Amino acid sequence: MKRSRRNFLKAGALAGAGLAANLPDAAAATPRTQTGKPLSVLVLGGTGFIGPHMVRELLRRGHAVTLFNRGRTNSGLFPDIETIKGDRDGGLQGLDGRSWDAVVDNSGYVPRHVQDSARLLSKSTKRYLYVSSLSVYADFSVENHEDSPLATLDDESVEEVTGETYGALKALCEQRARTEFGNDRLTVLRPNYIAGPGDHTDRFTYWPVRTRRGGEMVWPGTGADTIQLIDVRDLANFVVDCLELDIIGTFNMTNGPRDYTMGRLLDDSRALSGADVEAVWISEAFAYDEGLIGGRELPIWHPASGPQSARGGFSATRALAAGLHLRPVRETARDLLSWWDTLPAERTAKLRAGLDAEIEARVIAAWKDRNS
Repeated sequence: MKRSRRNFLKAGALAGAGLAANLPDAAAATPRTQTGKPLSVLVLGGTGFIGPHMVRELLRRGHAVTLFNRGRTNSGLFPDIETIKGDRDGGLQGLDGRSWDAVVDNSGYVPRHVQDSARLLSKSTKRYLYVSSLSVYADFSVENHEDSPLATLDDESVEEVTGETYGALKALCEQRARTEFGNDRLTVLRPNYIAGPGDHTDRFTYWPVRTRRGGEMVWPGTGADTIQLIDVRDLANFVVDCLELDIIGTFNMTNGPRDYTMGRLLDDSRALSGADVEAVWISEAFAYDEGLIGGRELPIWHPASGPQSARGGFSATRALAAGLHLRPVRETARDLLSWWDTLPAERTAKLRAGLDAEIEARVIAAWKDRNS
């Protein structure tokens, strides 16, 4: 294995224990109560971005949680919870002889790792919930549902996690979990871009934070271009709902298709901060010419034409019918700004996604020059 998912997701490992401690309760907006008897739940990971929200929601509803991780990321975050130290790459011995009602796997990126954990736990654990990704689909120029074709690898022995292999690897991870647990004991969740307090990627965070700084600001495409995401707290709530209510199957996890636009994001971000910001809308063609497509310069936005044109058209009808509750995107943006203000200066000095000030100024100047 040339490069592990730890390298690919290195920015996530930089989050730090102090940041995670400031996360608001996952149930703050839509409080739930425990359904049925308390469960014993093993969480593989649990201390990164989405894990703490899930763990806190499990605890809030009265369930018993055990963590399994390497003890390197935010190791002091849950001092009162049993933590089994180990490694998914050949270090699962600490799980031998143990049993739980359910497993939540939100740290599986390599099919072999998911296969090993699922195989070890399949006889001693009733349920397996795997957090996958909407990136598993083969074609993003068409709107995908849960039964749409998935991405594949020519060589299924590949374990290097890159932007090119990520989706296909997650699809293989789903298959490995299904082989061990079958369809009747497996839940697969495919979240879109995950946003909310604690997000170390800054992909969605960039927009409200940058808007608050004011001045001329690049906005891509048109105000009618649609974007999709899911609040990490809504994802966490649904994870626990699935375990409590024995919800099985595969579910896209995202806000509704075509119902939230870049224009609304601008309006919400401006209203939340009261900033004096002037939107400079650049065309899709110009964004391509400037090399701004396909990287982190214009996060969560995708051009309305081309191979990613249907990225804003995923349907979560199946999950909504099963009980997924979604808070308004504006609420996510509001809470992100509040969380951002709790972070140390060295963390907020530079956003991890979006345009740097110097590049943004150059892009605006070039756009004005082209249209003068």
